[in-house]
Amino acid sequence: MMKRLLKSHPIYHKVALHVLALSLLIIPLQAAEKIFPESYHPGLSQTISKLLYQYHYEHYLLNDSLSSEIFDRYLENLDFNKFYFLASDIQRFEKYRYELDEDVRNGKLGPAYEIFNVYKQRVEERVDYALKRLQEPFDFTKDEYFQYNRKDAPWPRTREELDELWRKRLKNEALNLKLNGKDWDGIVETLTKRYKNLRKRVNQYKSEDVFQLFMNAVTESYDPHTNYFSPITSDNFRIQMSLSYEGIGARLVSEDDYTKIVEIIPGGPAYFSGELHANDRIVGVAQGEDGEFVDVIGWRLDDVVQLIRGKRGTIVRLQVLPAGADPGDPLKVVVLKRDKIKLEEQAAKKDILEIDHEGKHYKIGIIKIPTFYSDIMAQERGDRDYKSTAKDVRRLLKELEAQQVDGIVIDLRRNGGGSLQEAIEVTGLFIKRGPVVQVRHSNGRVNYGRDPDPGIVYEGPLAVLVDRYSASASEIFAAAIQDYGRGIVVGTQTFGKGTVQNLIPLNRFFRAGRQKLGQLKITVAKFYRINGGSTQHRGVWPDIQFPSIYQYMEIGESARPNALAWDQIKPVKYEKYADLTDIIPKLRVRHRIRANDNPEFKFLREDIEEYRKNKNRKVVSLNEQKRREEREKAKQKRLQRENARRLAKGLPPLKGDENDDNKAEKDKKEKEEKSDYQLEETAHILADYIIFSTHSLTGSIH
Repeated sequence: MMKRLLKSHPIYHKVALHVLALSLLIIPLQAAEKIFPESYHPGLSQTISKLLYQYHYEHYLLNDSLSSEIFDRYLENLDFNKFYFLASDIQRFEKYRYELDEDVRNGKLGPAYEIFNVYKQRVEERVDYALKRLQEPFDFTKDEYFQYNRKDAPWPRTREELDELWRKRLKNEALNLKLNGKDWDGIVETLTKRYKNLRKRVNQYKSEDVFQLFMNAVTESYDPHTNYFSPITSDNFRIQMSLSYEGIGARLVSEDDYTKIVEIIPGGPAYFSGELHANDRIVGVAQGEDGEFVDVIGWRLDDVVQLIRGKRGTIVRLQVLPAGADPGDPLKVVVLKRDKIKLEEQAAKKDILEIDHEGKHYKIGIIKIPTFYSDIMAQERGDRDYKSTAKDVRRLLKELEAQQVDGIVIDLRRNGGGSLQEAIEVTGLFIKRGPVVQVRHSNGRVNYGRDPDPGIVYEGPLAVLVDRYSASASEIFAAAIQDYGRGIVVGTQTFGKGTVQNLIPLNRFFRAGRQKLGQLKITVAKFYRINGGSTQHRGVWPDIQFPSIYQYMEIGESARPNALAWDQIKPVKYEKYADLTDIIPKLRVRHRIRANDNPEFKFLREDIEEYRKNKNRKVVSLNEQKRREEREKAKQKRLQRENARRLAKGLPPLKGDENDDNKAEKDKKEKEEKSDYQLEETAHILADYIIFSTHSLTGSIH
């Protein structure tokens, strides 16, 4: 049973998102040609509707309520920002709002294809308008604004209203390019290519792509991790899960004309650079150290991936719009050397952090676990030396104890999960015996993941450091340590991915001649802590919380539409190691005193406040002078912030005219030596814990 649960972590879903987008096809169609369902699609639709009811964790009925949600999701997937459909189109489609449930059950797919064909025609019309409008320069001295976030805006009522929206959209894109150094000819060339690529991308859709789009509007109305994979998507999914390609080590999706990063893969170039993050948007790609940037806004995802991938050891440069930035904000340039992602580069590693605390010197052991890994193939071959997280962490713990550390921090930041069994076994290194996780299945049956080893490897002071990207298996480990009172959990709220998915090959349930069918990835179970609370949606809340900008961003399970809710089941009996109720408030007080004096925490709080102010901003100025003033103000603020950091470290200040590339090269060594203030503070919290702790076990039964 546990092997099936290895597919439950967010990587599995994020790869799914990536390969869903990779299913765009390469055979162009005539612009006016309509698309219709294949002969096997009606039967496949009926089969999927039955499987969803039978096997999905919640057993939702496909009814009018769900039909309305499918309707809205399908339109949102096609036209998220309401730049293509007219209000009259939507009014015409409204007759299908409460019929799609019956349509899916009965295999009636005409309405879904009708909606897509109208969308396709509207894209043609918008591209024609864009290419015509680019023949005339824009006046950037006018004081007007562009609403780039139109998710909650009404649908345009007339073509004239839509033309005006597109005039401002094009003007904003042209101004962005001008602010980044392009002249008018360069602007026209870039935007012409961009919109011709959009036309090409939509015309390359064929019947299976439309079926996949619509079926995912159906499946994702159940929960965000339930997906339909077309045959080509299924093949790409298997390729991506192998992690065998050469590139930068980031999983990507196509969203609203942008290529967005959804995950940084441990052990890859992007991970080691520390320059890229989830929700960053890639807008340009260049080859080598001085190659020209290629604008990739509006590109098909697989074409962007092909630009980014390349021979091991070669350089790729990315123009990135950071997470949370507005479309008009300055771009960040990230330089990466392509490489393979290897299991050994994802392995747990140790270090020792020495600190002076309350007049005493402490040696704190650090074990960084980027992912919970296991070489299953080697294990199945009977290789006794197979690679696994539990085996590596066991060895590292013994080495650190031999070096006489005072305490140990397990660093799970950016750990997206991995093998459930490894998370259970790593937990077992810190406890003698007992349950680690509960798994409740769709039939109500509950299984328990228990520590398989009655021994304990490390009994000393322990802290677990987590962040918003710590997910699934990481959350199970952190929750167990917290529930047992075995250590202190420090950091920010975790991701909240507490569901389990299985892959169902559709050829097992439906025959379509020799037609190869895809797969259904479906949520079949949920994880629960040993105290009965789910890790789903809420994640794990640390005992000592650090401020985090991520809590205000759309990151984590709680930000996903239709994410399954948090709930509780019956707790299981377990023996707590300590009652930390009295100690934790003392640790919080001491942490707050240090954080108030720490410039890095001060800068972080300022960043959070700035982000909160701008979070609901939906418009941007189309006046060139105003935009330049905004950029200069932001540049000066960043310079002041950086110089304040450098002053605190005894480094000389930077000049305002230094460009980012020179600064990055000049400060490369300083960056490598840059301290990790969150890790350092965790070490001080652990030192406080050592001081306050009685080191006695309570032995109480919970």
